[in-house]
Amino acid sequence: MGFGGRLGTYARVVITPTAALRELWHDTTGTPLDRAGVVIDGDDPVLPSRYRVGVLAAAAVAATATAAARLLRARGGAPDPVRLSVREAAAAFHTERCLRVDGAPPRDLWAALSGNYRAADGWVRLHCNYPHHRDAVLAALAVADSRDAVAEAVSRRTAEDVEAAVLAAGGAAGALRRRADWLRHPQALAIGRLPLADLRRLGPAPARPLARADRPLAGVRVLDLTHVIAGPVCGRTLAAFGADVLHVGAAHLPTVGPLVIDTGFGKRSCHLDLRTERDRLVLRGLIAEADVFVQSYRPGALAALGFGPAQLAELRPGIVSVNLSAYGQAGPLAGRRGFDSLVQMVSGIADTGEAAPRQLPAQTLDHGTGWLAAFGAITALTRRASAGGSWEVRVSLARTALWLDSLGRTEDEGERAEGVEDFADLLVETDSAFGRLTHVRAPASGYWAHGPRLPGGDEPQWW
Repeated sequence: MGFGGRLGTYARVVITPTAALRELWHDTTGTPLDRAGVVIDGDDPVLPSRYRVGVLAAAAVAATATAAARLLRARGGAPDPVRLSVREAAAAFHTERCLRVDGAPPRDLWAALSGNYRAADGWVRLHCNYPHHRDAVLAALAVADSRDAVAEAVSRRTAEDVEAAVLAAGGAAGALRRRADWLRHPQALAIGRLPLADLRRLGPAPARPLARADRPLAGVRVLDLTHVIAGPVCGRTLAAFGADVLHVGAAHLPTVGPLVIDTGFGKRSCHLDLRTERDRLVLRGLIAEADVFVQSYRPGALAALGFGPAQLAELRPGIVSVNLSAYGQAGPLAGRRGFDSLVQMVSGIADTGEAAPRQLPAQTLDHGTGWLAAFGAITALTRRASAGGSWEVRVSLARTALWLDSLGRTEDEGERAEGVEDFADLLVETDSAFGRLTHVRAPASGYWAHGPRLPGGDEPQWW
């Protein structure tokens, strides 16, 4: 039974971590999983949730580590079998909440206006972490910069009306939908037909076997044009398996400081202003020597600047283009901007049937999608090595939400809080430009060569 076939019968089906891994592996690679090469210990619940968050985390992390081991073996290495606990995988989905800088937690990840609001007929969540998204909310509702004023304005309108108004103003919002309504929605139907990590061949290119190495991705060059959590987690994961990852940001774009630190391990960081032809030319030069290009901007944004998947394949035949989106690249909501907390609302994950929505205990859709993107990238590199071709990998938060929904339920209602002390034995310390960092170690035998760098602190060039 595939992922989609369980959606209507979740109450009677409980998926084990190994079964979830086996289905994910076959769904992505088209081949059966060699179960002798991977062992997953434990089961849910780990994090407080009625959803099987730990199972999803374990399957995504184990699949990525197994793909990395397979690639290392193809490069002449002798990888150890993959062994992972569900708890270790869950900690890897909790990294931003466990991060400490010089012993203290960084500032709150959420801006004052971000959060759930009661509307006239339900609930809506507003995302105001970026100044331009906050301004869009204030403009759409015609209110002052006050949570009370926003709450009052939202209470007089329907949830979907608020959602539509904020989106039209250039902001980010998500109305709570019932699970059953979402499963009938054209968007859910469109993405439900797609694999979790959707790989497709972009065009011809010669096979490009990778040289012998002692790490799976040694010598692989990755351009990371991502922000927030999902895309940066993909780049951070590829760095943990040995890739040379160069994050490309811009001085004029807003960021969330703690997330920059948390997802920056193993990467270098440069700034380019892609509004200028000069810096677009620099990026083209980097692409000409890259193996993987990861992006998480709104669908179509980079293509408008000349850096869409087909354009990348022309600039660099043999490239692997990895594209992360909120709602997928098919269906009526394909172009909509969104974030993990919003997709939880829209997809019914936050629907409890009670008075207020309940968010997951981790940014599960973000982290899960980031790991799936890394799994897809490694799988595409493996295919490129033997069969050639340029490749595209497509993943989305909404498709990951459908996967989570299909894995069954726990009996944990998620009332307790889980903090850094719960994963103390999985934490390590690393020096960085930001200070002494206490953080979750890379799972599944991965490791980072260095801590996060200051944004824009490196030159836009390959080592």
